[in-house]
Amino acid sequence: MENFLEYFPNSLAKCSTLVELLRYRSLHQTEQAVYTFFQDKDTEAERLTYEELDQKARAIAASIQSIVAKGSRAMLVYPPGLDYIAAFFGCLYASVVAVPAYPPKRHQNISRLQTIVADAQATIALTTTAELGKMESQIAQNPELAALQWLPSDRIASNLASHWQEPILSGSNLAFLQYTSGSTGTPKGVMVSHENLLHNLKLIQQCFEHTPNSRGVIWLPPYHDMGLIGGILQPLYAGFPVMLMSPVAFLQKPLRWLEAISRYQATTSGGPNFAYDLACGQITPEQRATLDLSSWDLAFTGAEPIRAETLERFARTFADCGFRREAFYPCYGMAEATLIISGGLKAELPRIYQVEKTELEQNRVVVTDVEGDNCQVIVGCGRSWLDQKIAIANPESLTQCSEGEVGEIWVSSPSVASGYWQQPQKTEETFRAYLADIDTGPFLRTGDLGFLQSGELFVTGRLKDLIIIRGRNHYPQDIEQTVTQSHPALRLSCGAAFSVEVDGIEQLAIACEVERNYLRQLDVKSVVAAIRQAVSADHEIQVYAVVLLKTASIPKTSSGKIKRHACQVGFLAGSLDVVGHWTINPQEIDIGQLSDQLPNDKNSFATSHQTLTPTSTPEEIENWLISYLVLYLKVPGNEINISEPFAKYGMDSSVAVSATGELAQYLGLELEPTLFWEYPSIKAVAQYLAEECNHLQLQGVDA
Repeated sequence: MENFLEYFPNSLAKCSTLVELLRYRSLHQTEQAVYTFFQDKDTEAERLTYEELDQKARAIAASIQSIVAKGSRAMLVYPPGLDYIAAFFGCLYASVVAVPAYPPKRHQNISRLQTIVADAQATIALTTTAELGKMESQIAQNPELAALQWLPSDRIASNLASHWQEPILSGSNLAFLQYTSGSTGTPKGVMVSHENLLHNLKLIQQCFEHTPNSRGVIWLPPYHDMGLIGGILQPLYAGFPVMLMSPVAFLQKPLRWLEAISRYQATTSGGPNFAYDLACGQITPEQRATLDLSSWDLAFTGAEPIRAETLERFARTFADCGFRREAFYPCYGMAEATLIISGGLKAELPRIYQVEKTELEQNRVVVTDVEGDNCQVIVGCGRSWLDQKIAIANPESLTQCSEGEVGEIWVSSPSVASGYWQQPQKTEETFRAYLADIDTGPFLRTGDLGFLQSGELFVTGRLKDLIIIRGRNHYPQDIEQTVTQSHPALRLSCGAAFSVEVDGIEQLAIACEVERNYLRQLDVKSVVAAIRQAVSADHEIQVYAVVLLKTASIPKTSSGKIKRHACQVGFLAGSLDVVGHWTINPQEIDIGQLSDQLPNDKNSFATSHQTLTPTSTPEEIENWLISYLVLYLKVPGNEINISEPFAKYGMDSSVAVSATGELAQYLGLELEPTLFWEYPSIKAVAQYLAEECNHLQLQGVDA
């Protein structure tokens, strides 16, 4: 590894806060661009140099300081972009605690934003003028949001920078609250300090071997740890430029990601496992022929289970583009540890173990070279770095496990946050663990299961019930609340949400008891439809399977808590007391009245629908959308009602964004990623798009 201090002078290494770090770079690398943001139209939007970022941050900080006191919490409600980055640093410069949050979509439930505002006790919210205009009606209807002082940061004059009063800061000062995604019932804000950030940024720099000669391309959401810390703060820390794009731009057209790497000869980029799968499935051979990925020497992957078959497929698919399988960098981390916990040696291939599945279920690691149903392949996530320690502990006895024995992953590190905002009991349980046999600690209990082999960490599963789909965390209790309130036939507090693995992909399954008076004439179809629609609307994910259970039969503890793991085991074994069930089954789909035979993959789907043009009629657009839902939501075509909301069929955000991208391409329109929320049915979308196409044609005639 290259000498870190060669690129990181002693004066810079002594910085104790991110404010000092940016101030240093703005003085010594004034004109150097650090952030470039790409709009969804494949063009560069704008850039920020260190000096420009420092000036914007000081101007925003001066405005904040005139409104709220030091230590107050400020919501950041922005779309991805440079305004968000400037506002984040503006909060740091004002010694105000930043609270990043997803901007709510129009016509969408905003309960998550409300609960975070209430939990953080935020008094101010920063956003853009355009975003504030979109939210005006929602703000007016919600007292928690209306009580905030809303500040459009793009209206703040740059000359206010001279009014900034530099606060007295130290590494122990709280920088921001990282609310774990999916938090609606009981939100948990991880308290991340400046020293947490600087330690983890140093750890990432050493793991990834970043230098000022590195170049990044990042599409990850800036509201989460991987996107914010790994994608935005790490380039600032290590002093290299990064090209940013929105997650929507990537999901609409995965080619954009690899095109950006190719065009700018990026050295660092990555994302969750699903991103690599998506690129393999949606980038055509003709498109691959235009890519040069030879500069890409670190392709990090994390945030969800890492599949060896995905790594192999991607390396094989893009080998002719210059991608080398040695570039893959599996890593492991979580918000409670700021971000990264473990990573490997950059020059080495990922370590892959093949173990016996039945032994692993008994928390024993037995390596095997025999392939078959009893074989499970696990990808290593590297080792600990710097002055941190990883331990494997028995989650019941709290004693240290021996090498090769599966237990809970515990972490001790200066990167570990100080706890959850205003939740002392949960903080004590999660952040203050000690190994009982050797009285060592405190450790962070990750809730993940794994083992160490020759110092390498292998993650095998989860002790906690967290559901991770497409790299996004979902808390089962939130989904369960949505489910049990979706139909009167379902018993309140008697549902379980859990994940099941299907063809290497994590999917959502639901088990829920039925009220006794509904058992005799249970309409399974309507209950399932209500569940799918509610989960899609509130959580933007698809339901893979639903089992409706006999009254008072769902597994519970003696104290009445739902045993989710037992529900998962019973679902897989078929041992639950089921009175009705539904599972997505592509083989049983009746395409109904559709004239075209639907293909098996998106590339051939796109090819077969090239007839969709800017002159398409509403009926032609409706048929295209029906075809899309049949293929991607596995809904029988003869069950689709063009006037019903998309949520009824379980449409999630990834499918909606991808469909929007294709429609924009075929129809020659510039479409907002919120299209399917603004026009929530096939009929509404088709009518709107046909009118937009007609309007463009009339403009062309007039011209």
